[in-house]
Amino acid sequence: VQLVESGGGLVQAGGSLRLSCAASGLTVDDAAIGWFRQAPGKEREGVSCILMRDGRTDYADSVKGRFTIPSDNAKNTVYLQMDNLKPEDTAVYYCTAEPTVLDKCIYDSESYYWSWGQGTQVTVSS
Repeated sequence: VQLVESGGGLVQAGGSLRLSCAASGLTVDDAAIGWFRQAPGKEREGVSCILMRDGRTDYADSVKGRFTIPSDNAKNTVYLQMDNLKPEDTAVYYCTAEPTVLDKCIYDSESYYWSWGQGTQVTVSS
């Protein structure tokens, strides 16, 4: 399984970015795909996830109402649309995936996921 993130960068507070996660080597329709982030000096935390077979999503409270996780199953790609960014959103963002038979995705458990991307840096200036 290979996951490749892109779309990170530097943005001012209140701005938007869209991250992409291109997946290969797995049947995307049977997978849960998640986004995690790790800020300097902090533990990695879950941000959002999507159950690819039916589009169910879940979000951390800190990003609800600001982030969404659209997907394009035909392109094996999941996005993280980040709006109204805050300086505290600054982190390296990681895409992760796991085949699943669950009826929900799990956004806040690193141990659930096996495959991880290399990460993309998001920096939000105040």
